[in-house]
Amino acid sequence: MAIILQYFLKHIWHKSKCLLLILLLPSQLFAQKKDTTKNLKEVKVSSSIPKLQGVTPSQSISSSDFDRYSALTVADAIRDFAGVNIKDYGGIGGIKTVSVRGFGANHTAILYDGVEINDAENGQIDLGKLNLNGVQQITLYNAQPDNILTPARSFASASVIAIKTIHPNLTADKPYQILLGLNGGSFGLLNPYLQWQQRLSNTWSFVVNSYLENANGHYKYKTNGDGTDTTQTRTNTDVSDQEVDGALYWAKNDSNKFNLHINYYNSDRGLPGAVIYYNPFSDERLWNRDVFLQSGYEHTWDDGIHLLLNTKLSQEYTHYTDKYFLNNSGGLNDQYTQREAYQSVALAYHLTSNWETSYAADVSFSKLDANLYNYAYPSRFTLLNALASKLTLNKWLFQGNLLNTYVTEQVRTGKPTPAETVFSPTLMVSFQPFNPNLQLRAFYKDSFREPTFDEQYYFAINNISRNIKPEYAKQYDLGITYRKAFSNWLDYVSFSIDGYYNMVTNKIVAIPNQNPVIASIINLGKVRIEGADISLKTQTKVSNGWREMLSVNYTYQYAVDVTNPNDSYYKQQIPYTPKNTLALNAGVDYNQMGLYYNQVLSSSRYFLSNSNSANYINGYGTADLSFIYKLTVGNKPLVLSAHADNLFNENYMIVRSFPMPGRSFLLSFQITI
Repeated sequence: MAIILQYFLKHIWHKSKCLLLILLLPSQLFAQKKDTTKNLKEVKVSSSIPKLQGVTPSQSISSSDFDRYSALTVADAIRDFAGVNIKDYGGIGGIKTVSVRGFGANHTAILYDGVEINDAENGQIDLGKLNLNGVQQITLYNAQPDNILTPARSFASASVIAIKTIHPNLTADKPYQILLGLNGGSFGLLNPYLQWQQRLSNTWSFVVNSYLENANGHYKYKTNGDGTDTTQTRTNTDVSDQEVDGALYWAKNDSNKFNLHINYYNSDRGLPGAVIYYNPFSDERLWNRDVFLQSGYEHTWDDGIHLLLNTKLSQEYTHYTDKYFLNNSGGLNDQYTQREAYQSVALAYHLTSNWETSYAADVSFSKLDANLYNYAYPSRFTLLNALASKLTLNKWLFQGNLLNTYVTEQVRTGKPTPAETVFSPTLMVSFQPFNPNLQLRAFYKDSFREPTFDEQYYFAINNISRNIKPEYAKQYDLGITYRKAFSNWLDYVSFSIDGYYNMVTNKIVAIPNQNPVIASIINLGKVRIEGADISLKTQTKVSNGWREMLSVNYTYQYAVDVTNPNDSYYKQQIPYTPKNTLALNAGVDYNQMGLYYNQVLSSSRYFLSNSNSANYINGYGTADLSFIYKLTVGNKPLVLSAHADNLFNENYMIVRSFPMPGRSFLLSFQITI
């Protein structure tokens, strides 16, 4: 532990102590002048005191805070959350996936306005391609959302990241709002974006978000494995993305509303390869053409019955090439088309004023086509049924649900996975003992995940069959949360700590063969995860135009393989899981200006199961600095911002042999019409 503290203190104090002291100086030090009398204009002050968390741990970030964290994508926005580990392959085009509390990306559901972004092919959502344009709020729930009126899929994962988009809130006097913005900076980045909100009538409105992103992605990095200090340039990192997202809203009132979303995403990017023996060459390319259509309807009757309907149709086209890959075909030229139809129905009813129950049923059909020889062409039918209940008794809150999952598959060649029927219970409880600001909470959750199409069928050629079993996960959590508002110079303090114990059985892993392309996918055994998440957030009240804020998140994870005591890696840390992570964000506002500092520190990791020096990856500490200035020009709100990422030019890797960018700069301009 002493070594860990020494590591953190070294990075914080040797690189950022002066900056942090400036940011956290009390506003009163800047406000000390001779006593004078001035007539001040009336200023409306609103407090953003965090709500006491629900029965399960949750963390949120809103659109007003994205600039504070120098965030352009969902991956950037959530990287400071406690318990979150972003696996980043580097650069603008590098794939970014999330692990929460030691579970892999396949155990985290991504909800877009309540409907899951599903990927039956590989199960991992690239958070780097989820832009923040049009996003109002992102919330991470451990276990599941605390609202029991939700699709059954929301109960099925170990954790949930819920993305909520901006809804029009316009009046007849100003029936439209247009937002224009431009981001530009290092690595040839040019990113214009547009948001158009329109009120059509008292009940109808729409919002359209679109953006373009282009960058060459070239950045310098150092290689010093042999004691030298050689600088090279990362190549094949170019990106060309375009996205259009439109939403139509109808609302008779809060009890009767409808929405329709359509989204199109087009991407062409290079995939930077691993830097092995100082050879950074890569010619891998990835094209994505994704489109989805989703709708939602919500209605509440006078007798208390609450209905929620969600429908989604999606198609994802992926084209991957590597013309220098050594095979009989003269390279790889793989094309995949994934289609899914999804329908959800949920009903909730208050049996009494303090007792609510709900039922949700989801049905989905997924199919994957590919241009691979003798491919399985799998399809999957999934039916989920969830029964949930929530009961409040004085200071106690009890919540539980039982999820039934039925999965069956068909293939054109080979043997399909046997049908599965699984029951997954969840129990949650919270208690406010003697202070309404203090809450104790605990939960137990069962969940499982089916093997993805890639894990089960990608290499099932020439009638080679597999029988990969689902992963089963158990979670235990015990936590305490406290928040208090103050009447003095301090606005609020919010604090939470959670200890957890997780167990994964039948863990699915890929073992390389003599042919590195044809990996062996097997069920390994058991992984045990013990950890703690600690969060602190506070800010001062506005005084003479000044306001300071501080947020700190710390994560400890002991995640080890406990399959076989005879294995050399028994009770050793699983790959790419740091034991210690610390994220700090400090800022100061003065009138219309803001200066914010963000630092993420991660301890060392191992890229293979054996925790030895050959598999060791150094820890790292990166810092970002952001400056924001808000003004009004001709009654038009204008926002100017400047960001310096990796401020101290740290040379580091998150994934072995994939160096991350050094110092970079970003300038942003945004005007609202």
